[in-house]
Order: sequence, then structure tokens, then C-alpha cells
Amino acid sequence: MSDAPVHTPTMSTFDPYSIPLDELDLIRNDIFHHDKHVKIFERLRKEDPIHWQKDHESAGSFWNITKYEDIMYVDTHHELFSSDGSIVVDDQDEEFPLPMFIAMDPPKHDQQRKEVSPVVAPRNLAEMEGTIRLRVQNILDSLPIGEEINWVDLVSIELTTQMLATLFDFPFEDRRKLTRWSDVATADVEAGDIVESEDQRRAELIECLEYFQNLWHQRQNDPNPGFDLVSMLAHGESTKNMDPVEYLGNLVLLIVGGNDTTRNSITGGVNFLNVFPKEYDKLRANPSLITTMVPEIIRYQTPLAYMRRTALTDTELGGKQIKKGDKILMWYVSGNRDADVIEQPDDFIIDRKRPRNHLSFGFGIHRCMGNRLAEMQLRILWEEIMLRFDNIEVVGEPVMVRSSFVKGYSELPVILHKKTT
Repeated sequence: MSDAPVHTPTMSTFDPYSIPLDELDLIRNDIFHHDKHVKIFERLRKEDPIHWQKDHESAGSFWNITKYEDIMYVDTHHELFSSDGSIVVDDQDEEFPLPMFIAMDPPKHDQQRKEVSPVVAPRNLAEMEGTIRLRVQNILDSLPIGEEINWVDLVSIELTTQMLATLFDFPFEDRRKLTRWSDVATADVEAGDIVESEDQRRAELIECLEYFQNLWHQRQNDPNPGFDLVSMLAHGESTKNMDPVEYLGNLVLLIVGGNDTTRNSITGGVNFLNVFPKEYDKLRANPSLITTMVPEIIRYQTPLAYMRRTALTDTELGGKQIKKGDKILMWYVSGNRDADVIEQPDDFIIDRKRPRNHLSFGFGIHRCMGNRLAEMQLRILWEEIMLRFDNIEVVGEPVMVRSSFVKGYSELPVILHKKTT
């Protein structure tokens, strides 16, 4: 038997089965803000797993791929499905494009990714573990016991922002700028809660570029470059002559990749253990389950809901005719709930036999570069949590961000209960 969820949905009248299939809008940010997407994708996997959404007011027409194996096929066939241009469904602002290596095809993708990948190589990860653990300890030890706090701000954002500052060798006192720029880059302008216009987004991202250009110039002239992302880009053969806008695009990629994904999984883990309290009991009884719980958190959260591709040629997928130039969304958040591949996919189970059998990091040449770093941060965090707290009690509804791309949280009210034995 699976646990009965504690939290009840806030949009109780919403019924995706009552809406005609051709009227479903999968990129409405309020569906994700109210955590109502699960049933929509459940229906699509059953009735129309490769679904054509036509003439969306801001995104045009596009295919929605919702089954695990179909998503895997698209993700691992870059010769048929291009990443070039954009990773989101809305086309980039032509006046302010942000090229980045995740939105490039080989060979340029491979060359640029190679320049920065050493920062997350196994040897470097091992060297970073002590630093991460010390920072986790300091953050957790600074939290008040028995008082309501926002876990997102005090733990999830703070830990990931400190880590980003380390990876970029970014001035530590300004580290919250990284959080802001990440939020600005992925914000839904229509929601208006982070940026109110594209002009505001551009202005803040230009501020980001100017700040990082100063760091670039400092490190470009350093005869002994450091082992940080800015130095790697400034000295890399394929990146040292990048156009400033391309530099900004890759910065946004690395900031969002290092911030949003881990940050929202840190929050998700606390939330899920409260929604499924028997799993929390399992963890208390056997903290070694952290090893399998971490990838299960990442599956269940799926921090980035989808990635976009563009068909390079006419092809067929699942009996549907995909035409050259068609936009395609690989809905990782749906594939991670596919019962044909994942047993009891709607349940959060911390001792799964194959916990890494998920799509959250993607596959193929674009598989998340920092996946092991993300897992290591989560593992260390939970090891230290279990030494200190008997319970992290969620005391209010989580507040989800307004985005159909970043699946994350802005608030999670919790009370910490100190470990007594």
C-alpha cells in the first residue's frame, strides 16, 4: 500500500479529463503553479502520447512527447532532432538572443561543453566534498529550532548559491545576484512576479553580463588560470573568443543548471517526505537509504519540466508524422511518471530497486553535465539533516513558481524538530 498524500490540491474543480484534447494548454504556468499537471499528462500518456498542440498564442504549434521511451528516442537521436536555437518552446527574442552550448548541435556543442566539464570531473568532485559538507553544516546549524521558516530561502537557495559562487569563483558577498539572475532568466513575464517585461529581463541580464565581463578580463590575463568556470571559458580554445552575447548565454545555462535544479530538489525532498510520511519513517529507521532516496527525489521533482528540440527532417514517431522544422517538447515531467517503465510512478519510494531510472538529467550528448554534483549536494545535505533533526515538518502549503519550464518552489514553510536520541 502507498501512503495517502497529506496535502490536498488547491484547484479542486480542475478536471483535465473534461477538456477536449485539442484545447489542452500544456504550457500554462498556472497548471504547474497549482501542481495540476500530473493528471493532464496521465491522460495524454493514455490517449494521445504524442500530442500536437496547434496555434498557441505565444509558442505557435508543437509536438508534446509524453512517454518515457519516446522521450528517450528523441533525446538520443540528435541527428534527427536538433537542439540548435532554443531549449524552451517560446522562440528567443530576436533582438536579444542567448546562444548557449545546450542549445547547439555538434561539433560546436561538444567543443564548448568540453571546456567546462572538468569542473565536475570525479577528482574535482571529491575535492569539493569537504567544502560542501562544511557549508551544509554551517547553514543547518544557523537555523532556529521550533520556529516557522521558509526552507526555500534559508536552505535551498543559500546552499546552491554558495555552490555556484564556488564554481564561478564569484565574489561571495554578491552571491545572491546569481540567484536573482537565474530567476530572471527563467521567469514567465506574463506572471509578473519576478520581471514585469522583456525590457526588464534584458536590463538585468545585461547587468549580469557586465559583472561577468569584469571577471573574464581579470582572469583572461592571468598566466596561472584558476579551476573555475569563468577561467575555463576565458582560456578555452573554443570559447576564449566568444561573442559577449554567447558568453552571457553560456553563463545563464551554467547558472540555471547549477541553481534551479538542485535548489528545487532540495525543497522537493522535504516536501515529499511530509506528503509520504511512511517514507520518512523508513529514512529515520535506516539513514543509509539516502543513497537511493536522492535519485528518487530528482525523479519525483523533475526540476526542469521539458526540453525542446526541432525536427531536422521528416520522420515518424509513435505513428505520428513529424515534419522538418516542427517544434518538439520532451516532457521529462511526464516520462518520469510513465507506468510502463517505472513501477508505482506516482508514489515517492525511497528504496526503489532502480532509482536512477529517470529522465530528469536527460540523455545523449546533452545529458546534464552536473548530475553527479547535484546528487552529491543532496546526499551530503540529507546526511547532515539526519544527524540534527528528528523531523522537518511542513506546516503550510508549498508555493510553486509560475513557470511551465522550471518546476520549482518559492516557499516551503517548515518547523525543525531537533533530534533527541
